[in-house]
Amino acid sequence: MAITPDQLKEAGQILGSATTVRAAAAVIRERFAPAHALVLDAFDMRSESPALQVQNRALYLMATDGHCWSVTALPERASAFVLTQD
Repeated sequence: MAITPDQLKEAGQILGSATTVRAAAAVIRERFAPAHALVLDAFDMRSESPALQVQNRALYLMATDGHCWSVTALPERASAFVLTQD
């Protein structure tokens, strides 16, 4: 499954308006199934560049080759969202 630019934009809006990043992840999981949405500590993503930054929250796109996951800047390669909060 690829994530479209419109889905990325909508996910950013969800992240910005949700009361918590966990609440945002739940909405994103439901809205964009079968895409994954995970919440990680911001420290774990410190060396990566987010696809979107919304105040003190960040959204990263993740791609997989079927075995390993990696951060990607390309929505068309992504099949998961990672959300963080500083």
